[in-house]
Amino acid sequence: MSQITVQTTREDAASRSLQVTVPPERVRAAEDRAVRQYARHARLPGFRPGKAPEAVVRKRYGEAIRQSVLEEVIRESWRQAVADTSLKPIGEPHIHNLKFTEGGPIEFEFHVEVRPEVKLERTGGFVVRREVAPVTDEQVAETLERLREQKAAWLPVEGERPAPGQMVVVEVAPIEEGERRPAQPYSLVLGQGQALPELEERIMTLLPGESTETEVRYPDDHPDESKRGQSRRVHLALHEVKRQELPPLDDAFAREVGDFESLEALRAAVRADLERDAAREADARVREALLDQLIEANGVEAPETWLERYLRSYAQLYQVDDERFAAFAAQFRPVAERQVRRDLVLAAVIEAQGLQATEAEVDERVAAIARARDLPVNQVYASLQKSNRLRELERAITEEKAFAHLLQQSTVEEVAS
Repeated sequence: MSQITVQTTREDAASRSLQVTVPPERVRAAEDRAVRQYARHARLPGFRPGKAPEAVVRKRYGEAIRQSVLEEVIRESWRQAVADTSLKPIGEPHIHNLKFTEGGPIEFEFHVEVRPEVKLERTGGFVVRREVAPVTDEQVAETLERLREQKAAWLPVEGERPAPGQMVVVEVAPIEEGERRPAQPYSLVLGQGQALPELEERIMTLLPGESTETEVRYPDDHPDESKRGQSRRVHLALHEVKRQELPPLDDAFAREVGDFESLEALRAAVRADLERDAAREADARVREALLDQLIEANGVEAPETWLERYLRSYAQLYQVDDERFAAFAAQFRPVAERQVRRDLVLAAVIEAQGLQATEAEVDERVAAIARARDLPVNQVYASLQKSNRLRELERAITEEKAFAHLLQQSTVEEVAS
């Protein structure tokens, strides 16, 4: 039987176009298989199940048989295309220019994105600086203050107008055509940007139990585009005001926060956490600096098709519509370009050195997570699978191995802060 022919008609760094021809005899063979499949299960008037003549089946299920033939030859052609051309596709192919005539060959084009080839001329001998920012007493104090705020009590305020930093319970009812609509209750802390500035200012003129009507204007950068610059009249009622009472910063507070015998023990733990964060940030800067040198040394470019795909992905994440995409793409292009170059060079290192995370390494990491959370391993696995984070974990392990390999070949200079 004649072979399916696959011929590359266009290629660039990040995509391929392949012309595919499926000879008539292979089309007929696929068609015969589809007819027999439908004949076995066909229920047609006047015939016992599975006994209808093929000619009748072809007439009755012609369009479905045609679709089955197309699906089969496309699957077979794609497998052959990948094998014959050593493609490294990053997604499913798109089908273009399909031609399927009775008794003739099936012809079409595969258009597919591929991972660009990156030639690694140099992967070592780089010098990067590692500087860990010192943890200051002010940072420790700020962290302790945030802990106090989390443990603070909210106490009622009577007979006073609310001030920034206080919590209020209000009801806001829109007024449309002179009629007050149903009110919506809100609880918010003044001065934290939780309400329109004009509304907060009006709230601070009221005493608990008072109400008023006022005009509020939505700012030009409001998240809801339909409301930008619009004004609305509302009825505003203030029901309750509360002030925040912070707990004393003492040994009792430390014991309430966690398993700490004294305030000094809590302060030491906070400093240690901040120092670990600073060390992690320093390590992240080292990895990014190393990547920058690796990208430049190997002349890694960002193909336009990949840039477009990344920019579309960012636009979807930030809910940018088509009208604003051009301006958004111009602003985010440097971010997308660096991400593309980063991904390409890392993928090249991982492939060249065989650094893909193994099943055993993933199992070991999941077991470590389970121990840390005091949970059964199978429960953690199920949770990661349900949230689609298992592949994310595998990718993280793979990147860790890649950076460990790269850092072994370069020099990290510790810089005193």
